[in-house]
Amino acid sequence: MRGRCDCGEITYELAEAPLFVHCCHCRWCQRETGSAFAMNAIIEADRFSVLSGSPEVIDTPTQSGRGQKIARCPTCKVALWSTYASPVFHFVRVGTLEDPDACPPSIHIFTESKQPWVVLPEGAPAVPQYYDLREHWPAESQARRKACKERITRS
Repeated sequence: MRGRCDCGEITYELAEAPLFVHCCHCRWCQRETGSAFAMNAIIEADRFSVLSGSPEVIDTPTQSGRGQKIARCPTCKVALWSTYASPVFHFVRVGTLEDPDACPPSIHIFTESKQPWVVLPEGAPAVPQYYDLREHWPAESQARRKACKERITRS
C-alpha cells in the first residue's frame, strides 16, 4: 500500500497490511482533524517506508498527557502519520492512502462522544472508549505486535 500528501512531496509505503484500523470518535481527534473522527491504520515502524520527501514532525499534546508526534508534509501541511508513546508503531492516516477503501475500520472507538449524526453500520465493532487489543485484534496482528516488540527489545 502506498500513500502521499496532497502536493505529492511526501510519499510512503506500507510493506504489508496494517495490524488494525481504528476509527476514533473522541473529541480530541475531532478537534485535531476538524472532522467527526480520525481513521488510523496501525503498522510496525519497520514495515513503513518514506519513499520521497522529508516530513516535518510536530509534537502535539494528547488527552492522555503523553503526547504524539505528527508527521506532516512541510509544504501542504497534511498529517500523514503519527507516533504516540512508542515510536515502534505508526498510526497512518487512512485518508492519505492511495486506496483508502482498502482499510475500513476494524473498530470504532470513543463512540460515547461520536457526533450524533454519524450512524455506524449495523454490527460494526464499537466501544464507548478505548479497546482491549487482546480482545479485539486478530491473533495474527497480536503475533506481529509481539514480534515487533521483541525485535526492539533485542536491538
